Order: sequence, then structure tokens, then C-alpha cells
Amino acid sequence: MTAEGHEALETELKNLKSVERPAVIKAISEAREHGDLSENAEYHAAKERQGFIEGRLIELEDMLGRAEVIDPKTLTGNTVKFGATVTVVDEDTDKKSVYQIVGDHEADVAAGKISVSSPIARGLIGKEKGDVVEVNTPGGGRSWEILKVTFK
Repeated sequence: MTAEGHEALETELKNLKSVERPAVIKAISEAREHGDLSENAEYHAAKERQGFIEGRLIELEDMLGRAEVIDPKTLTGNTVKFGATVTVVDEDTDKKSVYQIVGDHEADVAAGKISVSSPIARGLIGKEKGDVVEVNTPGGGRSWEILKVTFK
């Protein structure tokens, strides 16, 4: 994962531990004070939220524990690889797009970050500036020319 993605996960973990977990514990305590738990919707909602938080904490700690952090700024070269920011032009529409290849959990297409396991990234990896890449996307086959490969 990128250093930015690692930092985002650490921030989420810290928020869950220091803000969300104490808040849900307080909500469960308050709901218990209302009496019969079998018909207490607030209690059941709080317990469900607690289960989600605890599950997410386990997931985040596992991801962070196994993470190999790669800072794209330290990478060089002309070949597309993890962390690269790639500028491509669609050969059919002449529309330029910029994508950064990132880890699965940090992908955000709207922000131009695509998962290393996505069809587009798999098609781009290993290619260089000037190469034409044909990729089968969920929207159909696309053909792009790589204009630029940078690491930032």
C-alpha cells in the first residue's frame, strides 16, 4: 500500500478506538437503563454498531500488520508499476485520464486512484510511455496510449 493509504488506515483505526468505540459503549449503557432489552431498539442498534466497529478494528489491525508500505516518491523508471501515476489518452475519444495505481483498499476512481488488481491497472502494469494498452473493462473494451509515467 502507499504511505498515504497506510496513514488513512491508521487514522481510521485511531478514530474507531478513541471516538467510535467509547461512544457505542456509552450508547449501550444508556439503552440498558431503559429496561427490557428484548424490546429495546436502541440497545439492539448499539450492539449491532459495536459488532461492526469491533470487526472493522480487527480488519484494520490485520491490514496494517501485514502492510508493505511503498512511497511512490522514492520510485523511478519508465515502466508502469505499483504507485505510478499514469497519464493515458483514449484512442477512440481522445480523452485524457490520469490514474495512480494503489492498493485495493485505497482505490477511489473519482479521485483517479485505481486498484492494482483492477482490469485497467493490470493492463497498464509493465508497459511504458508510448505503449498502446487494450483493456476489457466492465464498460467494454478500451484502448489507451500511455502518454506519461510519473512517481509522486
